[in-house]
Amino acid sequence: MLKLTYTENKLSLDYLKQSLEDWINTRVLVTVRSAASIHIESSTASVLISADSPYLTEFEKVNSENVVEFCRCDAESVEVVLKGIWLTSEVASETGIFVTEFDDSTEFIFHKMFKCELFCYA
Repeated sequence: MLKLTYTENKLSLDYLKQSLEDWINTRVLVTVRSAASIHIESSTASVLISADSPYLTEFEKVNSENVVEFCRCDAESVEVVLKGIWLTSEVASETGIFVTEFDDSTEFIFHKMFKCELFCYA
């Protein structure tokens, strides 16, 4: 499972070996027990990947229901739109956690791209 955390200042990505369903169930249980609020919805997330990434052609070959599209933004970057689950404490919040699940090899490629700083950030 891949977990993308969107904060006001940055985007971070974590690779978790836990299943998507187990992680969400645990997150909901912790939130309910702590009397906090949680908003969960099916959603999409977009990330920019460097167009010269050596992993991009490999990632574009992925046949996954959770990859919605690849869109060339400009000469330097490609936008990848992913399907998954958005979790936040408020409905209209721009900060929160996006989780999605792929097969292990796809998650490995995506995580490696992120760790190699091949993503483009604004």
